[in-house]
Amino acid sequence: MAATEARGTELGRYLKARRAQVRPEEVGLPAGAGLRRTPGLRREELAALAGVSVDYYIRLERGRETNPSPAVLDALGRALRLRGDGYERLHELAELASGRVGELPASADHTVRDSVLRMLESVRPLPGYVVSRYNRVLAANPPGRRLLPGLWDWPEERRNLTRYLFRHPVGRTLYEPWEDTVTSSLAHLRAVAGADPDDPELTALVGELTLKSPEFARLWERYDVCERGGGQKRFRHPAAGVMTLTYEVMRLARTGGQRMVVYQAAPGTPDEEAMLRLESGDAVAPAPAAAGNGDRPPRAAVSVVPAGRRPHGTGRVSGRSGV
Repeated sequence: MAATEARGTELGRYLKARRAQVRPEEVGLPAGAGLRRTPGLRREELAALAGVSVDYYIRLERGRETNPSPAVLDALGRALRLRGDGYERLHELAELASGRVGELPASADHTVRDSVLRMLESVRPLPGYVVSRYNRVLAANPPGRRLLPGLWDWPEERRNLTRYLFRHPVGRTLYEPWEDTVTSSLAHLRAVAGADPDDPELTALVGELTLKSPEFARLWERYDVCERGGGQKRFRHPAAGVMTLTYEVMRLARTGGQRMVVYQAAPGTPDEEAMLRLESGDAVAPAPAAAGNGDRPPRAAVSVVPAGRRPHGTGRVSGRSGV
């Protein structure tokens, strides 16, 4: 399949997914207008709302039309009730489909720079870790390791936060509510996937989780998109206890999409007391025997510093794992 056609198809998938999320009554159409075999708007309804022909819209959704004008995109965005990241994603996918964006993103880099490893060490006692473009955990400081029990029993190449959420028993109980966390994780994956939907690392992860998790398959098809720079999460940690932490996400330049995530708690609160147990080593809990959940048998945790590397001037990021 030609590159333009493949990218056009990604635009079509996005339009189809978002069309299914709009109820007719939300846009002034009668809910019971005819027999509806699928949820959301019909193609002809969306075309009418956007002021384009049905034939043109069908070609756009099927990837045969790859050069919609900004005015058409704006009209489709309004008809689909897109806001913020969703609206921007529509325009980005249209640019990719048209070929106006000639270069795909740089290949994901799984090597963490020494300066970043030192930064992870410097933020202690705050938990911190580095993830790749597609949420693979590449490095963590000791409290960051203890924040994610059982993840480190998996081989390095499988330590992906999205996989952890769906396929690890601790990952399914660590966050409250779990549904909010997985929605956010998948929205990030969808946001970065649009630029290169055929990336081998991404397609392998999505293929595995689609086969193994009906919940993942259902949520993935919604095509929600969002790239968050921070927020708040509530944890029910098996050793540290219940805590609500805020987090910041810092994008690392020239890394192919690496991000450093650092958590913190309000000073003098029970949340901070629970978080500090991650640093002291009091929050060490054994992973359950079923940690593999269908994956390879777990093995002993290894250094979070990439193999053969150590941050110059300190060995603390990879030492005292306590997990």
